[in-house]
Amino acid sequence: QVQLVESGGGLVQPGGSRRLSCAASGSIFSINVMGWYRQAPGKQRELVATIISGRITNYADSVKGRFTISRDNAKNMVYLQMNSLKAEDTAVYYCYANIRVGAVGSNDYWGQGTQVTVSS
Repeated sequence: QVQLVESGGGLVQPGGSRRLSCAASGSIFSINVMGWYRQAPGKQRELVATIISGRITNYADSVKGRFTISRDNAKNMVYLQMNSLKAEDTAVYYCYANIRVGAVGSNDYWGQGTQVTVSS
């Protein structure tokens, strides 16, 4: 059984910063991709950022230059540093990971989500 647990959400003022964390635990053989998605009210879930092997990153255009994704492979953790936050960043943020639990194959896992609200 694999679990992803997010933390760090909350209320932040426009222009402020917030750091999200996600810890993967359980029967993990190795982790391929980790990342963050978000879903705003009335909208579909969308990619925010992903990171492969702690080095190769990909960002949504809307967050480039403001958000930074990082990963601690030894701790099976992924982080999202969010700066210059805007009201349109308000959403539930979900941690994602593609994890190998055995010698062959991998599965997608999701966290339960953490709410980030940007408001004055």
